[in-house]
Parts: sequence; structure tokens; C-alpha cells
Amino acid sequence: MTIPFHPFQITDWDHIAKEIHQGDSGTATWQVLQVGHIRVRMVEYSAAYEADHWCSKGHIILCVQGEMETTLEDGRIMVLKQGMSYQVGDGNEAHRTKTKEGCRLFIVD
Repeated sequence: MTIPFHPFQITDWDHIAKEIHQGDSGTATWQVLQVGHIRVRMVEYSAAYEADHWCSKGHIILCVQGEMETTLEDGRIMVLKQGMSYQVGDGNEAHRTKTKEGCRLFIVD
């Protein structure tokens, strides 16, 4: 990844607008900061959230709070718990996320 020229910046996530995205069940609340072509997000999934789509976008995801399951297109299920991260490149394993109790994620893509 190349991060383009961007001056030093501190982000106070309490002041970033929230966007609500409906899943097949539950909601995802996104806070988005665009840095050139890089999107940085704080995302909170409600309890019983399940994504409404398969995603092929690359991400670096850190689970800040809670736990989630990511199902890969080949059927494997990966569990991400607080303090764990995963990385996947654009066009690699399509994935779909769900959580029972909810979780909070820091995502760079």
C-alpha cells in the first residue's frame, strides 16, 4: 500500500458523522475518513448483524470490541475476537460477516 502525501492528522471519531447500513439482519454503523484513495473506518455491527452481500474488497480489519464470524466463499468460517485482525487483498477470498452479540471494528481499505 502506498499512502499518498497527507499531513499529520489526529482523528477524533466522536466527531465523525455516522452512516447506518442495513444488513440482511441488524445494522452496521460506519464512520468514514477518506485519505486520498484510502478509506479508514470505524464500524459497529449491532447484535444479530449479518451482511447483505459477499465482499471481494481488500481490507485490514482490527476487532476493537466484541466478536464476529467471517464466512469465506469456500465455506471456511473465521472467528475474529477482540484484539485480533485479518488482512485480505482485493479480489481474494470473497467474504461475508455476521455477529451474534455485536462488535466494533477499525478498518482500512
